[in-house]
Amino acid sequence: MQAKKRYLILLSAGACLVLLFYLGGVQLPAASRSRHDRSRNGYRPDQPWPHFSDPLQPFLPWDHTDTEEYNLHISPRQKRDVNTSVYKGKRCRMDSCFDFSLCKKNGFKVYVYPQQKGEKISESYQNILSTIEGSRFYTSDPGQACLFVLSLDTLDRDQLSPQYVHNLKTKVQNLPLWNDGRNHLIFNLYSGTWPDYTEDLGFDIGQAMLAKASISTDNFRPNFDVSIPLFSKEHPRTGGDRGFLKYNSIPPFRKYMLVFKGKRYLTGIGSDTRNALYHVHNAEDVVLLTTCKHGKDWQKHKDARCDKDNAEYDKYDYKEMLHNSTFCLVPRGRRLGSFRFLEALQAACVPVMLSNGWELPFSEIIDWNTAAVIGDERLLLQIPTTVHSIHQDKILSLRQQTQFLWEAYFSSVEKIVLTTLEIIQDRVLEHGSRSSLMWNSHPGGLFALPQYSGYLGDFPFYYATLGIKPYPKFTAVIHAVSPLVSQSQPILKLLVAVAKSQYCAQIIVLWNCDKPLPSKHRWPATSVPVIVIEGENKVMSSRFLPYETIVTDAVLSLDEDTVLSTTEVDFAFTVWQSFPERIVGYPARSHFWDSNKERWGYTSKWTNDYSMVLTGAAIYHRYYHYLYTNYLPTSLKSMVDQLANCEDILMNFLVSAVTKLPPIKVTQKKQYKETMMGQSSRASRWADPDHFAQRQTCMNKFASWFGAMPLVHSQMRLDPVLFKDQVSILRKKYRDIERL
Repeated sequence: MQAKKRYLILLSAGACLVLLFYLGGVQLPAASRSRHDRSRNGYRPDQPWPHFSDPLQPFLPWDHTDTEEYNLHISPRQKRDVNTSVYKGKRCRMDSCFDFSLCKKNGFKVYVYPQQKGEKISESYQNILSTIEGSRFYTSDPGQACLFVLSLDTLDRDQLSPQYVHNLKTKVQNLPLWNDGRNHLIFNLYSGTWPDYTEDLGFDIGQAMLAKASISTDNFRPNFDVSIPLFSKEHPRTGGDRGFLKYNSIPPFRKYMLVFKGKRYLTGIGSDTRNALYHVHNAEDVVLLTTCKHGKDWQKHKDARCDKDNAEYDKYDYKEMLHNSTFCLVPRGRRLGSFRFLEALQAACVPVMLSNGWELPFSEIIDWNTAAVIGDERLLLQIPTTVHSIHQDKILSLRQQTQFLWEAYFSSVEKIVLTTLEIIQDRVLEHGSRSSLMWNSHPGGLFALPQYSGYLGDFPFYYATLGIKPYPKFTAVIHAVSPLVSQSQPILKLLVAVAKSQYCAQIIVLWNCDKPLPSKHRWPATSVPVIVIEGENKVMSSRFLPYETIVTDAVLSLDEDTVLSTTEVDFAFTVWQSFPERIVGYPARSHFWDSNKERWGYTSKWTNDYSMVLTGAAIYHRYYHYLYTNYLPTSLKSMVDQLANCEDILMNFLVSAVTKLPPIKVTQKKQYKETMMGQSSRASRWADPDHFAQRQTCMNKFASWFGAMPLVHSQMRLDPVLFKDQVSILRKKYRDIERL
């Protein structure tokens, strides 16, 4: 009998242990490991306040209804379905839940599932899909894909939202390529619902990666998920407005030191921090305003402070505060993320983050300590003292970095999506990933392609940072489209003049003519090598291919009928050495907004104002050949090739989009205009009305793709020293420019 009792006791104890192990015991090592991963990847001991990673609840955005009556329609079954599928792939990392073999053959290509009939897609999610489909990563062939993106709208997973997609669990599982989510990327802005607003999406994501807003450090899987910012449906798809720092003066102090204006939550999650802001508000340099007026039944829950808070709230204009404050408070709302975050970045108002446990957007690549103050909700009362103690030099540095980050990664849906894809590509192609300097300094990771080079000194943007100078020679690339029939042709005179330059390393003649290559003896003898190569497919874009034969940093791009002297070439190259990230050259053009036709116009009038330097006679860094070929979409390059026109305009658009600066025009000899227009081929080309109309069309097509007009006007022209002075001609370094 006692043996039977002992047997029953042992059996019961064993069953309890098995049950305990099944319900949660297996997750303990994973939780421990995730904390270790976070401390290794996210925590920095030099932060102004420590990062606390206590488990925090996610919250609802300010524009969602939060009344209890409105939220009573969720059935217990719905709640149960939500809670059973929370992050089953918690342990997923790239090495365990991603198939790298899919990326080896075709590189980093992204496939978007075809949209299904009857499925509604929000405008924001359509913008995301359109960005991917228009990017250089896109492939329409799933067999070539490295990464897969659903066409089912996963952005808003709040069951009470009108954008919520029902039966998503079944729809996803029925996808033939789903494969338990492996190599899939899921975009999400809102998750969970009343009352707890969990971060669950309402379906099993399997081994898929998440590009998620308001994600907590507890649920964030380092180097697997991507934290993205919360953006509104009005956020522009492409382009986006530039930051507002240009409107401010130095020193960087503004009317207010610290501001906030937003909702105060009377009940539920997210109320504590905003409820306490009145303790810090002083109505002078610290203006922290909240209102109780939101939701259908706010008066039912109003407290004794609501009327006073509402009255104070109505006294201030939010935009005026935003643009006239040094620091902007970004407290958590219902969820961890906030629209205030992007608003502060654009306004050059240094964000003061008060959202414990929020994995900041693009935390894997962005050093937020250089652009934001990362605070702690439990130290709210210390924040005014802390921001007052920051030196004005540091404030200016922080504000400048907010502008760089805004324009590089956050100003449009396109930039948010492309940054997400570039981060994942860096993981896949780890040997060619970007450095922290590339991500956190101008022009940013989207324009610094690591496939070009692993050495920062090969890029024109980092010379000043590294304290180095470009190679002191150039490679001339002459674009030839006419047959060689006479020894008096302009191309031969140009070749001789360029070869005499003390800075010329070699000359490449790009033969884009339909006639066969001329024999070697037809070319004049020169002291530098002359390499003649046939253009790929004889198209215009081939002049900007990254040819391996170009061994210098500088490229002198020339049309075959350009007329330049050796002195002019030398002077232009000397100027370029001081501005290696820009286009430097002679023939200038300009753009303007035609208000009557409501489109961009193109003008070749000779005025002091210009925004383009044409590549028929210009020097620029060879990296732009690589960027033109690998960054720009096939659609724009195909347009250029079909028209046999506008390639010079497109290169100017690209370089100005990268640098945010105008090109540089250098002076030419006095008779330059007449000489250029005296060439029959050039004269007939510019006089052709179709040619001019095509360039007008190109301007607007390019501006549409870039999302804004990147060209910048300038009136600066660089002349040689003593160019106009009445001194001995022998004292002038570039004396031939004045003589001619």
